[in-house]
Amino acid sequence: MTWFLGLGIVGVVLLVLSLVFDGILEGLFDGLGLDGFLDGLLSLPVIAGFLSMLGFTGAIVMGTSGLGAVAATAIGVPAGAVTGWLAYKLSRALMNDRSGTAPSGGDLIGVAGSVVTAIPADGYGEVLVHLAGQPVKLSAKSPVPLARGAEVWIAETLSHTAVSVRQVER
Repeated sequence: MTWFLGLGIVGVVLLVLSLVFDGILEGLFDGLGLDGFLDGLLSLPVIAGFLSMLGFTGAIVMGTSGLGAVAATAIGVPAGAVTGWLAYKLSRALMNDRSGTAPSGGDLIGVAGSVVTAIPADGYGEVLVHLAGQPVKLSAKSPVPLARGAEVWIAETLSHTAVSVRQVER
């Protein structure tokens, strides 16, 4: 039973290592021509799930039923295989999830905001806009001077942190 508990603990430790050192172990094989070796069914989370389920299932079987190591292994291997397969499917689903794409500079065009630092003519000040529900402060340039508190909309993105604004007409 000690061996099975040891396998279970090793699996949990491997899982923690795979979370902490994500991608480092895969990078070790790049120079050996084994690119992608640890990306699929032999990824570290899959191996960790298999080992921990095999170990803990084997320990439970031996501790509760009195069956020997062979029977515990025979029950633990399929349980580990199912857990490894589920870890593989879950990791693929998480890696392929594209629903949380970050806003880009093009998403700023037409967004309304307000001036928080006065903008001189053809100079820079600051505006506060709400993008994807989050307040974002950006450097802003305007062809006309704009006082603090003026309502503006973004006409053009100049860089990741700078925009050109126009005053909202009333």
